[in-house]
Amino acid sequence: MDVMGDKATLFETGRFVQPSGDGEEGEIVAEQAAEELRQRLAAEAGDIEAMSVLGAMLLRRGDLDGAEPHLRAATAAGDRAAANNLGVLLHQRGYADEAAGWWRIAAVAGSAAAAHALGRHHRERGDEPAAEYWLRQSAEQGHVLGAYALADLLEHRGDPDAERWMRAAAERGHREAAYRLARALDLRAGPESAGDNGVSSAEEAEQWYRQAAARGHRRAALHLGAILEKRGELKEAGRWYLTSAKDGEPRAACALGFLLRDAGDSESAAVWWLRAAQDGDGNAANALGALHAERGETQTAERWYRAAMDAGDVNGAYNLGLLCAEQGRTAQAEQWYRRAAYAGHREAANALAVLLLQGGDEAGAEPWFSKAAEAGSVDAAFNLGILYAKRGEDALALRWYERAAAAGHTEAALQVGMARLRDGDEREAERHLRCAAGGGSAEAAYRLAAVLDARRPPASAHELGEALHEKTECEEWYERAASLGHRRAQVRVGMLAAARGDVVEAARWYRTAAEAGSRNGAFNLGLLLAREGSEPEAAVWWTRAADAGHGRAALRLALVYARRGELAEGQRWADRAVSLGPAEVAERAARLRDALRQELSA
Repeated sequence: MDVMGDKATLFETGRFVQPSGDGEEGEIVAEQAAEELRQRLAAEAGDIEAMSVLGAMLLRRGDLDGAEPHLRAATAAGDRAAANNLGVLLHQRGYADEAAGWWRIAAVAGSAAAAHALGRHHRERGDEPAAEYWLRQSAEQGHVLGAYALADLLEHRGDPDAERWMRAAAERGHREAAYRLARALDLRAGPESAGDNGVSSAEEAEQWYRQAAARGHRRAALHLGAILEKRGELKEAGRWYLTSAKDGEPRAACALGFLLRDAGDSESAAVWWLRAAQDGDGNAANALGALHAERGETQTAERWYRAAMDAGDVNGAYNLGLLCAEQGRTAQAEQWYRRAAYAGHREAANALAVLLLQGGDEAGAEPWFSKAAEAGSVDAAFNLGILYAKRGEDALALRWYERAAAAGHTEAALQVGMARLRDGDEREAERHLRCAAGGGSAEAAYRLAAVLDARRPPASAHELGEALHEKTECEEWYERAASLGHRRAQVRVGMLAAARGDVVEAARWYRTAAEAGSRNGAFNLGLLLAREGSEPEAAVWWTRAADAGHGRAALRLALVYARRGELAEGQRWADRAVSLGPAEVAERAARLRDALRQELSA
């Protein structure tokens, strides 16, 4: 048989070009008509290649009846491209088995396109061995669709050779192959995942995402945008999100909305979220709900949260619960929290437990705390620790505190640190207190400073106004706690400043603590003022401290009034000091009171 080459293989030749613009359309149509006329005249003159080309042209145009006789004639003369295209025609007519027969003839004659079509035919019928055989024949001849179909078949079976053929198809311009290769590389990407060429899997994945995105693959553009956003290249990320969103990818529209919101353009963000939400993206619907909730438009927010829930996004039910809880609609909040919690939303389970606990249902709250904590909710683990600590089950409480602390929960780290201090494990206590203090806990900063303070050697004698030493680490932590509003830390910073001879700094911190309600701060401020010769102002602060229950301040006031000759007032404050204590103060105040009483009765 005289078998010719694939000069007229349908869908593989570049000779049939679609019109590219209104101005050129008439000229192109005229050229195609002229070409068809030439091929028709040549076919009528018996030219086999012309029959094949004319049949392909008519098949491409959808004229199956006109194409079939020309393709059959060319096939009968041994044209393998015509045999392949005849198979395509018969497949379109619904004669799959007859089509496969012609594809086999063309494939045996060396048509890669026919081998691909035949492989696809066998796979659709579940004959994977035959499918693999013919797809491999097509792929090994360099047919891009054959390479992709073979890779898809092998990947379905978990064959490691799939990546080689996916790569071959991608390198020949198959955009879906480029995207799937990128996904495979992306999923296994890691810091140590460098290939033979020294390029990491993540870097190579990005390259293939770029190739697929450049060829119009919208999901590749979405993933490329995500990679760039994570790297901080927000402008380029936005361009790819925009490209993908315009091609109809709702997740890209949603991501673009978040990018715009973070840039301060909430109005534009809402436009893209609306587009994504209308296309069924639950995340975008939630974002719209949150936007309207921030504006106080609760009814609109609720509508979008419901839309998110209808789209299958469990966050919609959780957000509805939050919205109802903020409005005081506790029963409805519980209903939505339960719906989300039963669907596996861990933060909804924690919120439901908190709601039940606030309602006095501790037995109902505990299993939801446990479920949320086991699912990874850090807040739930901490709350479970609080629950067990309240019951006196310290070992269980500590276990959950440690779990939350390991995940970065500041208050849990503080609780673990305090527990380790009680156990005498100062090293572990310090480690956890540092974590909590670094996370912004004023109490942790104060307790860490106290641990470090206890290790310091005793200070030498000094006088006010005399600078002795620079700030230590413990003082820096005291100051951190003080700046966060911790009153005892503020008093301690004042004391350390006084020890350094910095009277102004000491007075500032004492005053800050006193004005925040610290009786020790008020007392120490009074001492400082008295030493500086401002006894009347000192008496004001001692009065505040004594009224708050500070015995030493009451004793100081008794002495002040006694010196002024106001014996009755002095006796009153001495009585107050006796009742407040401590023992040493009470003893001295009792002696003063008795002396004043004798003086008054004399």
